[in-house]
Amino acid sequence: MDWLYVTMPIAGVEIFWPGLLILGLGVGIIGGFFGMGGAWMVTPGLNILGFPMAFAIGTDIAHMAGKSLISTMRHSKFGNVDYRLGVIMIAGTVGGFELGAQMIMWLERIGHVDLFVRVGYLILLGLIAWLVFADVLQKRRKEREARATGKLQPDAAGGIQWHKTFHKLRIPPIVHFKAAGIRCSMWLPVIVSFFTGWLAGILGIGGGLIRMPSLIYLIGVPTHVAVGTDLFEVAISGLYGAASYTYKGRTELVAAIIMLVGASVGAQIGSVATKYVRGYGIRLFFGVAVVGCGVSVALKLIGSFSSTWRGLLDAAATVLILGLVVALSGFIVLRFVRGARDELRMKRQREAAILSQR
Repeated sequence: MDWLYVTMPIAGVEIFWPGLLILGLGVGIIGGFFGMGGAWMVTPGLNILGFPMAFAIGTDIAHMAGKSLISTMRHSKFGNVDYRLGVIMIAGTVGGFELGAQMIMWLERIGHVDLFVRVGYLILLGLIAWLVFADVLQKRRKEREARATGKLQPDAAGGIQWHKTFHKLRIPPIVHFKAAGIRCSMWLPVIVSFFTGWLAGILGIGGGLIRMPSLIYLIGVPTHVAVGTDLFEVAISGLYGAASYTYKGRTELVAAIIMLVGASVGAQIGSVATKYVRGYGIRLFFGVAVVGCGVSVALKLIGSFSSTWRGLLDAAATVLILGLVVALSGFIVLRFVRGARDELRMKRQREAAILSQR
């Protein structure tokens, strides 16, 4: 079965290439659906498949840039991209990313990069999962209270709404973002993008894992617009990040190309699927994905401290991360097919009604 493995010319490791293809296809679907490059799943996935962590980060960012660009073009057709907001965030993203990348190089020199990145992932994934599920629970509580009183309250449809507090900070210049339908200080998205850019550089997550929820909860962007705008930002920051890590000799372009073959198809499916699942449906699926990814990283981390259980835990982590990608992408494809089928049926019914009136 040697033909199932390919040697990476720069990292010098043998990789199971069908795993790269599955990872690219599945994360393409998931990334297009959630509005992220999917690096929060690909970086640990590549590490689990055998890439050293620094190479996993650099390779993932290179793959992420091309896939996100494809998804952005698809979302733009639906009016889901606020280009003004995305362009403003670029400055903060680039500055934060370079700081994070330099920290990774330093951690690699002192031999602590794998431990630091895995622990950082666990903390970040835990915080994001808590935020998403707390938001969904709060929304449902408000809806129950609204039904009990017999009247629809203004905030009944919303959960966590921190953006209303941040919008009160009227530090000039104040900018109107038409596609997102909000007005806020320009410094709010710049600060958010600097922090997410730093996370992108140090964890290889493309910033999307934290930027998409930050756009929703801190800036107040509607979920479907946050998805498209985040993909635009991920594509731009990813191009810069890919160049930076390639210059540092930590990018395996062979692996990136293999993943991009699957991702180019998956991104189209995931982007269109957002037409049929909106708002809190997307957020809930996102939370499930975060929890699953966190468990896989925890298994890999525990295995690194136990020589007895390392093989078993590494295998379990590999099965979980690939299984999570397959399950989530399969569910999104199912919703895509059902939505497209229902849309086609309604179109035929309208055409039949028009013909019957003639």
